[in-house]
Amino acid sequence: MSNSILTNASAMTALQTLNATNKSMSEVQNRISTGQRVSSAQDNAAYWSIATTMRSDNNALSAVQDALGLGAATVDTMYTALNATVKVVDEIKAKLVAAKQPGVDRGKIQSDINELQNQLRSTSDSAVFNSENWLSSDVATVNKKEIVSSFSRAGGSISIQTIDVDITGVQLFDTNASNAGGSETGILDADLGFSWGGSNMGTTSNVVNIDISAVTDDANDLADLELVIQAVDTQLGKITDAATTLGSVKTRVDLQKDFVGALTDALDRGIGQLVDADMNEESTRLKALQVQQQLGIQALSIANSSSDNILSLFR
Repeated sequence: MSNSILTNASAMTALQTLNATNKSMSEVQNRISTGQRVSSAQDNAAYWSIATTMRSDNNALSAVQDALGLGAATVDTMYTALNATVKVVDEIKAKLVAAKQPGVDRGKIQSDINELQNQLRSTSDSAVFNSENWLSSDVATVNKKEIVSSFSRAGGSISIQTIDVDITGVQLFDTNASNAGGSETGILDADLGFSWGGSNMGTTSNVVNIDISAVTDDANDLADLELVIQAVDTQLGKITDAATTLGSVKTRVDLQKDFVGALTDALDRGIGQLVDADMNEESTRLKALQVQQQLGIQALSIANSSSDNILSLFR
């Protein structure tokens, strides 16, 4: 092979090899610094596109998880209030049973019942979360509540699923002003259809306006009192059913929250398998490339020194 001062083939080869090594080192250093082997479309267009879409969907699932948390808190608030209502109505029933005892002071018992009735109103009105109150509500306007439960993508189109809660069965008080005066539809303020005739039951027509203060030991009064006790027990059963319904919804929302959390983690793992760099492998490659770089520099230095050898021939 002839030596030329214009064309140094050995130096060109060494330079190309060193440039290739430097390029590989740049890629490895980028992977180490970002932790990803596919950090842009130019690294792997297909994987980058899939990972970008999955990350976007994962963000949507995070929003779903937040919505489920909000829904769970709302349901839990209503469920807690219903449980408290069960105890109060049960106490009213106990007071009414005690009022059947001949000679008892029913005026004092009514004073206790009045406070319990006020407590029912207070509990229902206080069951508010994020401006939502399902217990004191107007089901004629809104009888269904939706809780965002899932986000999915199929065939390129997305869909959002919800958990629907029918609040008709959990309404304790009807807030529709047009129904006031006997047409209310709540469990506690609905007219139970009593017909007292000449008894001393007063204006009693629902659970929250029971008044036994004037009831005597007369057989008709005691028979009417028995009707009231039975009606309260029936409404107590409805409240218990409502609490059961919300308890089931609460369980489902909690299960969905756990599932969405697990699904988010699974998507994160899937994205990682597509684009994350294996740091053990990259560190090994970096060491090897550093050695290759040093050898390339040495080879280029040797190749460049051949010109000095030609110069010595003319001395």
